Amino acid sequence: MKSPGRIAALTVAALLGVGILSGCSSNSGGGDGKVNLVVAPVLPGATADALKALHERVQQFEKKYPNIKVKAIEYQWTGTTFAAELAGGTLPDVFNVPFTDSKTLANNGQLADITKYFDQTSTAKKWNKNVLDVATGNDGKIYGIPWGPYAMALSYNRDIFTKAGLDPDKPPTTLDEIEQDAKTISQKVPGVAGYMQMTKDNTGGWELATLTQSLGGRLEKVGSDGKVTVTANNAQTKQALNWLKKLRWTDDSMGSNFLFDWSGINQAFASGQIAMYMSGSDVIGSLMQANGFDPKKYGVTTFPLSSDPNAGILSGGNVDVVDVKDSPAQIAAAVKWIDFYRTQPTVDKTAAIDNAKTLAKGDQAVNAPTLPVFDRATWERNQEWIKPYDNIPVENLKPFNDNIFNQKISPEPPAHTQDLYGALDSVVQAVLTDQHADVDTLLKGVNTKVQALIDADSK
Repeated sequence: MKSPGRIAALTVAALLGVGILSGCSSNSGGGDGKVNLVVAPVLPGATADALKALHERVQQFEKKYPNIKVKAIEYQWTGTTFAAELAGGTLPDVFNVPFTDSKTLANNGQLADITKYFDQTSTAKKWNKNVLDVATGNDGKIYGIPWGPYAMALSYNRDIFTKAGLDPDKPPTTLDEIEQDAKTISQKVPGVAGYMQMTKDNTGGWELATLTQSLGGRLEKVGSDGKVTVTANNAQTKQALNWLKKLRWTDDSMGSNFLFDWSGINQAFASGQIAMYMSGSDVIGSLMQANGFDPKKYGVTTFPLSSDPNAGILSGGNVDVVDVKDSPAQIAAAVKWIDFYRTQPTVDKTAAIDNAKTLAKGDQAVNAPTLPVFDRATWERNQEWIKPYDNIPVENLKPFNDNIFNQKISPEPPAHTQDLYGALDSVVQAVLTDQHADVDTLLKGVNTKVQALIDADSK
């Protein structure tokens, strides 16, 4: 899943020269013979500095490709609205979707085939096959370019840790330690929730899946015949819910608001209402861009895995894809944009430095921790290139960066993922608001509901 938010367009962007449109794809070409392209590279609520930085990147791109005219909008994928946007034709030429949705959309013929133009990029042969697979259709063709892959991580406020008498350089490494630190924080720092998770707009299920998989369980299993069976009532999911129940009802360390979506919990964390929360490892970028959070206060570590051999950290990310209705000229231009904006800053020194300068100038995260698209050596080389422009203290990221390469990565549930997450939202909410919630019945209900959707696909 990709961290959800809302779709919006800010007037300030137009003042900065970044074209803000309603969100629909552009016409193929203009009277000046240029290829018109509408792209959506920034989150809603982006600061004026961030939008100015984007404008500079657009200018750099148009200088390199003078035959392409780019207009940028703010956009964030949201599971509850995307289908309507897709059907209504209101998406831009280049938009992003989560790892969980890209392959399904490709197989359904809803994305443009970019294989011809992808193969012309300098990195086409360097990709980690497991990462590129999320954008590859069953026909073997490429339908998007992944970027910003993340592992679910534990973000924490270093200042609050210090106030509670905890060492911010030694964050918790087990679920028991998270619980104990959360309890300590809630007792010693009044008005602060020691730990919280998201609970609505499909994020509650997303984070419950993370907990389940970190304990070795799976919400769905794929048989040897390829049939997917929903297994929401597995032992590890129940263990995860009991853990949340203890934090909420025994320790009273989760505050008083139990209806958080992605943007809401980010705001609560940024304003000091929450000390620790689970999110993608790259969330600091949004915290800085949309919430004005001081990165000096930020800490992040890998989310704890149990000793179960099947335990793995849930990963996800974004795939930039192209409107299936676009012309060949627009598709070619779109791939050039995605490669320029997303991929080249990872592998090309000049592009990496230019991108880091632009990000730093716009007070956007330069060295936010992510999973590498390629290999560790490429990642380390990139980190050296951008080091002079780092604006997040490297030592604050050390608990994550030192350990992420040793964590087993676990993909998200494969079938009707967003439907599954949405169904699990109500289970998480029930556990946090009703001390006597019947978990077994609720999870069995999820099994029945989502299994019916999966079975309908095979009819």
